[in-house]
Amino acid sequence: MTSSAAKAVRRKLPIGIQTFREIREEGYYYVDKTAYAWRLVSEGKYYFLSRPRRFGKSLFLDTLAELFAGNEPLFRGLFVHDRWDWNVRYPVVRLSFAEGRLQTAAALDEHIHVLLSDNAERLGVTIEPPPTDTHLRFKRLIERVAEKAGRRVVVLVDEYDKPILDNLTTPEVARAMREGLRNLYSVIKGQDAHVRFAFLTGVSKFSKASIFSGLNNLNDITVDAQYSAICGYTEEDLDTIFAPELEGLDRDQIRHWYNGYNWLGEAVYNPFDLLLLFQKREFRPYWFETGTPTFLIDLLKARRFFTPQLERLYATEELLSAFDVDTMAPEALLWQTGYLTFHGQRRIGARIEYELGYPNLEVAYSLNDALLKGLMGDPSLAEQVTLSAYEALVRADTTLLRHHLERLYASIPHDWYRKNPITHYEGYWASVFYSHLAALGLELIAEDVTHHGCIDLTVKLPERIYLFEFKVVPDEPEGAALAQLLAKGYAEKYRGGGLPVHLVGIEFSKRARNVVAVDAVRA
Repeated sequence: MTSSAAKAVRRKLPIGIQTFREIREEGYYYVDKTAYAWRLVSEGKYYFLSRPRRFGKSLFLDTLAELFAGNEPLFRGLFVHDRWDWNVRYPVVRLSFAEGRLQTAAALDEHIHVLLSDNAERLGVTIEPPPTDTHLRFKRLIERVAEKAGRRVVVLVDEYDKPILDNLTTPEVARAMREGLRNLYSVIKGQDAHVRFAFLTGVSKFSKASIFSGLNNLNDITVDAQYSAICGYTEEDLDTIFAPELEGLDRDQIRHWYNGYNWLGEAVYNPFDLLLLFQKREFRPYWFETGTPTFLIDLLKARRFFTPQLERLYATEELLSAFDVDTMAPEALLWQTGYLTFHGQRRIGARIEYELGYPNLEVAYSLNDALLKGLMGDPSLAEQVTLSAYEALVRADTTLLRHHLERLYASIPHDWYRKNPITHYEGYWASVFYSHLAALGLELIAEDVTHHGCIDLTVKLPERIYLFEFKVVPDEPEGAALAQLLAKGYAEKYRGGGLPVHLVGIEFSKRARNVVAVDAVRA
C-alpha cells in the first residue's frame, strides 16, 4: 500500500444506502458515476439498463434525479459539475416497483395509482383520481407536469420488472403483470414531445416485443462496453477510494472472491459484497446469502441442465435477449440474475455468440451448494456428506473416496428417485458430483480440453491433480471409465507441472442408483 493510500481518510460505508444526497452530505464513500450520467444525457434520450440485484441501480437513478433537479452542491468535485447547466431544472417523475410483492393485477394497478398520485402531489399538479385507467393517468401526469414547469419531463423507472419476476412460478399472474406494465410503459413513447429523458432499470432483460412493444426507441445499454462499469466498483476504485479499507485484507483473495462481473468492458465488483467485507473483515458470500435462487434451481432441475456446463457455456445474442414468461432459457436467466457473466464473444457469420461462466468464487461456490441441495432433495443431508470429499482427495485415499460417494448417493431418498425423472438422466450423477466439489470451493475444470479429447472433470489441489471420467453402466462395473483415461493419455497435459496426477474412473449403476466402481491409478 502506498503512503498516500495509507494516509487517505476513512469514511462511512454506504451499506444499503440508495440516496445520493445522504451519501454526499453525510460523509460516506462515493464512487463517481456522473461521467456515465453526462454521456447518457448528452448522447441520447431513452435508455434501458439491466443489472443483477444489489448492484447500485437505484443509487444511479437517484443520482440522475438530483442532477436533473439541479441540486448543484451535491455534485461539487464530481466529473459532471463543471459540465452541467445548473440554471436549468427539469421536473422528475419517478416510478419504483422495488418495494413489496404484488401478486394480482389489481394490486399492481393500485400500486401504480399510488405512485402516480404521489408524483402529482410532489410536482404540484392534479390528475384524475382512480379508477381512471393507469395508462391515462400516467399520460395526464406527464402532460400537466410539463405544462406547469414549462419544461419537458424526466421519467425514471426503478425495478421495472419486479412484479413479473416475483410471480414467475405462477405464469398466468406473471402474464397479467406483464400486460399491466406494458400498458404503462407505452405512454412514454406517446409523450415524446413532453419527455426530456427516460431511464428504466431492472434485473431481467425482457424482450422488447413482450414488454416494450410500445417503446421501441429504447436504447438498451446492458451489453455495451462503454457502460460495463456504470454500476459496481472497479479495481481502480478499490485501490484509490477504498484504499483505507484494504489494510489486513488479501488483495488477491478479494479479487478471487468478488470480482469478475463483466458486460464486455471493464470488470467490476458487486458493491454489496465489498462493503460487507470491509465492515465484517471476513470473506463470505454476502450477496448470495441475501436471496436464494429457488426458482432458478427448480428450473435447472426441470430442464435437466448439466451443471458442469456452468463453468463455460455458449449462448447467442438472440437466446440471451429472448427472455419472457413463456420463453425462459436457463442461460438467459442465469446471466441476467448475475450467476453467470461474460468471458468473451465471437462472431459466427451474421450472429454473435457469447462465452459465459461464473464471475467469481462466491457465485461458483454458493450456487453449486444450492444446486447440490436441490439435486439431493434434502439440504441437511447434503451438508453432512460434503466435507469428507476434501479429506479423501487430500489424502489420495481411493477407498475413502468411494465410501464417501456411496454415502453421498445413498443419502438421496428413494422417493426422490421415484418422483423425479431427472434421476434417470445420466448427467444427473456427474452434476451431483461436480456440484458437491464446487460447493467446497475447489478449483475445477469441467470438460478440460486436451490434444486427445476432453477430460470430464479436472480437480486441482495444492498437493495433487485429479482427472475424473464418469460412466453410467446398466448394472455391474465395466472398467470403461479408467480405461478411457489411460487410452486417451489425458495425464500428459499435467505431467510437467510438478504435482502428482491421479486418474479416477467412476461408474454409476442405473439399477443400484449408486457408485459401483471407483478405479484409480497414479499417472
